[in-house]
Amino acid sequence: MTANYQLLFWGLLFIVLYSAVGYPILLYTILLIRRIFNHRKDYSIWTDEACPEVTIIIPAYNEASIIDEKVQNTLALQYPTEKKKILFITDGSTDETPDIVRKYKDQGVELLHSPERCGKSEALNRAMTFVETDIVVCCDANTMINRDALIHLTNHYRDPKVGGVCGEKKVVTPTSNGAASEGEGAYWRYESKLKEWDAELTSVMGGAGELFSIRTSLYPSIPKEIILDDFFITMHIVQKGFKVAYEKNAYATETSSASVNDEMTRKVRIASGGFQIMLVLLPMLNFFKYGWVSFQYISHRVLRWLIVPFALPLIFVLNIYLAYELRGIYEFTLFVQLLAYATALVGRFLKKNKVQIKGLLFPYYYAFMNYCVLLGFFKFLQGNHSSIWEKVNRQ
Repeated sequence: MTANYQLLFWGLLFIVLYSAVGYPILLYTILLIRRIFNHRKDYSIWTDEACPEVTIIIPAYNEASIIDEKVQNTLALQYPTEKKKILFITDGSTDETPDIVRKYKDQGVELLHSPERCGKSEALNRAMTFVETDIVVCCDANTMINRDALIHLTNHYRDPKVGGVCGEKKVVTPTSNGAASEGEGAYWRYESKLKEWDAELTSVMGGAGELFSIRTSLYPSIPKEIILDDFFITMHIVQKGFKVAYEKNAYATETSSASVNDEMTRKVRIASGGFQIMLVLLPMLNFFKYGWVSFQYISHRVLRWLIVPFALPLIFVLNIYLAYELRGIYEFTLFVQLLAYATALVGRFLKKNKVQIKGLLFPYYYAFMNYCVLLGFFKFLQGNHSSIWEKVNRQ
């Protein structure tokens, strides 16, 4: 029996380390080898005449405090004016958001508004029925886009194999916000690099709603209950055999969550949507059909959502038993675990007291994220999934 526990302990520990560190190292090693034999395509930025027409869709729900800035940011994007259509959809908004958007009608900003609130998925489905351009760019109302983002995004569509392009998400991390900001910002820097490498090998493993674009012809109607609409859309494109590229020179900037509680609310909802989407994407586990894509999807997404959060507490319990029975190496691994969790607790204490020591925030945020995934799993089991949810507060 002890031998079985040892096998389980080391197996789970390997998965945790592989998911966090091993996969990025392995992925980068594969890319270095490929680069020896394959040269990257380097497209020069195309001229205004060659740029494809795009429609920018921006769902906005009760964003009166920021919508003026968002409209002006979108109007200022560097792209031929006659080829840039801007469409805001404010369904369900009960504040001044629709009225503020209407002020920009003379500048070519279109508004779709319905008093009924059906969620972001339904809003996107409705907005897409008004799209006449070949390319659609989706972004969130609470994010600001860099001026030349559209040029960098659309440049990838010269390749007919590209069905979508994801931009980079950047989180502003004011020093006053502690772990809720610094940890989130560090996580997205790590995640962005993984997406860049994933895309270089085959494709991005799921886009972020802050900024992504697709070929209009590939848009799938999103089921009403889907929570992660951005992930659903981009992975549907991958399933169709197209590449979802990554463009780090097109980025969306947003502020971090106002508090750890607000960040937890968001993470739990995303985790619940992650378990939901894994059921939809079960065919992606077929190595014989999807090859490298299956390898990346499992390594980057499935292990992180389905295995690691449950493995961490089990590893700790197993380690206590093995240290008591066998001592030796298991005493050392238990000490390392205790040190890691103690560091996370110290990070939590420092955050609560607004003391900034960055190195202690990362263990805290890692533990925090996995705890949120566990809560998200139980939320998923409760059912009643809906894309409608209450916004969290941001800085």
